[in-house]
Amino acid sequence: MMKTFAWFLLCLTACAAIPAGAQAVEAARGRQLTLTAGGMISGFNPDYADPAYDGTNFLFGGGTYIDFHLSHWVQIEAEGRWLRIPTSIGSDESQSNYLIGPRVPIKRFGKFQTYGKVLIGEAKMTFPQGDNFTTGRFTDLTFGGTLDYRLNRRWSIRAVDFEYQDWPKFIPKDPTVPNSPSISLQPYGLSVGVGYRVF
Repeated sequence: MMKTFAWFLLCLTACAAIPAGAQAVEAARGRQLTLTAGGMISGFNPDYADPAYDGTNFLFGGGTYIDFHLSHWVQIEAEGRWLRIPTSIGSDESQSNYLIGPRVPIKRFGKFQTYGKVLIGEAKMTFPQGDNFTTGRFTDLTFGGTLDYRLNRRWSIRAVDFEYQDWPKFIPKDPTVPNSPSISLQPYGLSVGVGYRVF
């Protein structure tokens, strides 16, 4: 289900670029280089069960993002997120993400603007005590979408930011076992935040 949704987001992001030729020349040229920096709070399902607790141990934390707006159709987003607050009291599980990649505007509704994005980078994880290893670094491929609301020329609200992540080699294939697959991890969650346009 989540993999199907991730592919849907990827296709939506790619298809959003098709109407570029239909945009008015004035609107396309009216855009200039901008940089927006913001902060956010996030809640994620880490897709990893803490063996010491029953149920899902959701993770919460803060993060920051930077949006580089080079033109209407050429935009880059970079973000860092630190999920350090588990819902299971006493758990030391945590995840961090450091990601960058393109984002594409999809639809504007008045002061609301929707975007699709595909990011790649590194994820770090601290595992619950009792596991065979305590920390790890992994490749992180992220599909997502955002809904931003422009308050004024400088300030904006990131009303919704959904991300579905794929850590494709969370557990690498075992070379001693023929045809053994790699095991991936798929954390997903929501963020909200506030952005400030630097220039």
